[in-house]
Amino acid sequence: MAFKILDKCINCGACESECPNHAIYEGGRKWTIGKGTNISGFFVLMDGTDVAAEQKMAPYSSDVYYVVPSKCTECQGFFDEPQCASVCPVDSCVPDLLYPETVDELLSKKVRLHG
Repeated sequence: MAFKILDKCINCGACESECPNHAIYEGGRKWTIGKGTNISGFFVLMDGTDVAAEQKMAPYSSDVYYVVPSKCTECQGFFDEPQCASVCPVDSCVPDLLYPETVDELLSKKVRLHG
């Protein structure tokens, strides 16, 4: 499942640079599915929305860093554990129960994002 960042986030930014999928953004910043991936053209998000790779999307949070679920793979295929959680000094990066995914689904998402 994707990870999420809780409101207790202190906005240190440690997680953002550790994410191999570029799935973490600073609160208030727009995101694109193409940033940090090999996506070009169009991509279908987890909610079924079809978006252009460079289409700027509304932020999931305006106050704290946030994770884009359609880009999060729990670091499967990159690392043995989610890097955001391993570097967070306040344990604010946790599994998002709204997006249950198996390891196989996460690895398949990694392939879709990075080829």
